[in-house]
Amino acid sequence: MPDDELLIAAAREVAVHAYAPYSGFLVGAAVRAADGRVFTAANVENASYGLSLCAEANAVAAAVVAGVRKIERVAVVGWSAARPDAGALATPCGRCRQIIAEFATPTLVVHVVDRRDGTRLAIPIAELLPHPFRLASPDVPA
Repeated sequence: MPDDELLIAAAREVAVHAYAPYSGFLVGAAVRAADGRVFTAANVENASYGLSLCAEANAVAAAVVAGVRKIERVAVVGWSAARPDAGALATPCGRCRQIIAEFATPTLVVHVVDRRDGTRLAIPIAELLPHPFRLASPDVPA
């Protein structure tokens, strides 16, 4: 199975572990570091809705905690628990786009896949977030 397909499968697999009692929308994300390691995570909701954690941000955070500073691929799969046969292309929210951009290689691609029928988008980070916020600091990865 090609690398991107493995990444998508990992995102699909982890989504079933999402904690989404409020929205009922399960999301799994997988990120592949530039060194080939893969990190996965699911969304984790909270009764104080603003404190909920997105799958993409959780997966990037897991990679960063493991020492990763560059990611080259992201896969996202999401669906409604109440309507698992309904289609959904769960593109990352604006916050997650910025988090991904912070650690993205210039050629990073985000794969968004509909669990139901396999419809997918493969979006370069530069298209998904054309003007990310950047600080001019030698301590921040370029």
